[in-house]
Amino acid sequence: MADAGLKMLPPAAVGWNTRRMDHEEIRLFAVIKTGGKQYSVAAGDTITVMTLAGNPGDRVTFDRVLMLSQDGEPAVGTPFIDGASVAGQIMEQTRGPKAIAFKKRRRKNSKRKHGHRQDLTVVRITEFLTGVESSVGTPSE
Repeated sequence: MADAGLKMLPPAAVGWNTRRMDHEEIRLFAVIKTGGKQYSVAAGDTITVMTLAGNPGDRVTFDRVLMLSQDGEPAVGTPFIDGASVAGQIMEQTRGPKAIAFKKRRRKNSKRKHGHRQDLTVVRITEFLTGVESSVGTPSE
């Protein structure tokens, strides 16, 4: 009666936190801050951030590293880790989806429509640089 109707789901079943399981295999990841937002990145990740100066193919460095986890031992900055940085390569300069602000005042024959598209930069994370050594983070596939 102990297991009446209960089944154990395999780890890759739908509904499990697969993002966390993917990060458990990755030994090195960081939390960076750019454009007023925080991003959890690992080597080989592609992130979309607020626009950065540069052309596709240019190298960018994120110096504002809030946390760096290596082999399960996190190093947390106060607020940033001295000497740590994350390097990436600009993949493309793009724009986000159109956001429409529409206002209508009923029975007054008054309406206003404004649209906005945010400029974005797609960056691929290439490596992590700690103060003493550089940890090349291109994952082997």
